[in-house]
Amino acid sequence: MDTALTYSQLIILNCNIICVVELKLYNSASRTIETFVPLVDNKISLYVCGITPYDASHLGHAFVFTVFDTLIRFLTLQQYEVTYVQNITDVDDDMLKKASEVGQEWQGLGDQVVGELLNDFAYLNIKSPTHMPKASSSIDKIIEIVGVLIEKGYAYEVDGNVYFDTKKYGIYGSFARLSYKQMIALSSMRGNNIKDTAKKDPLDFVLWQKSLKNEPAWKSLWGMGRPGWHIECSAMSMTYLGNKIDIHGGGADLMFPHHESEIAQTESFTGEQPFVQYWMHCGMVMYESEKMSKSLGNLVFVKDLKKNYSANAIRWLLLSNHYRKPWEYIEEDLMQAQKTIDSIERSLNTKYTIQNTQLPVSFLAALAHDFNTPKALEILVESKSEEQVAMFDMLGFTIKS
Repeated sequence: MDTALTYSQLIILNCNIICVVELKLYNSASRTIETFVPLVDNKISLYVCGITPYDASHLGHAFVFTVFDTLIRFLTLQQYEVTYVQNITDVDDDMLKKASEVGQEWQGLGDQVVGELLNDFAYLNIKSPTHMPKASSSIDKIIEIVGVLIEKGYAYEVDGNVYFDTKKYGIYGSFARLSYKQMIALSSMRGNNIKDTAKKDPLDFVLWQKSLKNEPAWKSLWGMGRPGWHIECSAMSMTYLGNKIDIHGGGADLMFPHHESEIAQTESFTGEQPFVQYWMHCGMVMYESEKMSKSLGNLVFVKDLKKNYSANAIRWLLLSNHYRKPWEYIEEDLMQAQKTIDSIERSLNTKYTIQNTQLPVSFLAALAHDFNTPKALEILVESKSEEQVAMFDMLGFTIKS
């Protein structure tokens, strides 16, 4: 990539480079790197799938949230006003199962885990989202969407359960580019009961379901019940960001069925396309050669890492991996990140003010081209101290006075 930028491509204010005009991002929908153009000038709507709060946040979560925190810092540098929504999926099968196992009320468990997540945010210097809604606070919107989908013929009700008719949508699977056989296999692995005989098609997914005994339940036209997984994100994104959004992010494992289903139900409800202008998916974090996940139990928790490593070292490790690529957590890499951070912090000359220090053009260009944070870190290491201070701050590292 040619990182050279002329000054005509930069906005200069008070002798400080504050904005790279042309931002390019890989769009998971088109499978290409595209020039970013917001729906509304100087305003960006961003939605990132958050956690299901039944266990502590792990390094995979930290990777996603650190990536988007840093992206927001870069967009803000370019004078964009970003509205950032990150949801909390507190009404979910796994959530209710865990609450039952530990003998705790589900709302209480959720509040506890969200509190721990926010502590991790604070430790890693991740700014809180503009809005952090819970699925349980979006029931009215969910019921409205489900009702309209039934009226339009995109959904059907059977004995108190409401399903989305994937055949009616017509292009279900086109986003993830999967065959019917592949979708069936993944759906089965990721929460869809493909053997449910009430469905017209095994791929049809639940929008609303009857609550079982001791499960949370809300009154609806189809009886007492609770929402399915996918519909929750559609309701929360539309409530806070409208019918169309600029950027939707999350882990790559959410592309199907979650994001595929989000697109189908949202566009069917609104009649507007595309629901999302740019899809950004983060690569999976591996540990011991397997995807880090709660189901496998191979988790590395931020709360444990911070006993031995600084927040800046953990953040450095995360940003040293390109957001789109899967990578494996190896403790030796974090040890090296700590050494690198220690060296940089010893050399930082904080007498230089961030406002009066120009960010290198090569640094801005690296971030402007598909958010290449590993390249940006390389440039930081090789730069002069006064430039390092500004880059350190822009990337969200904590500067010690």
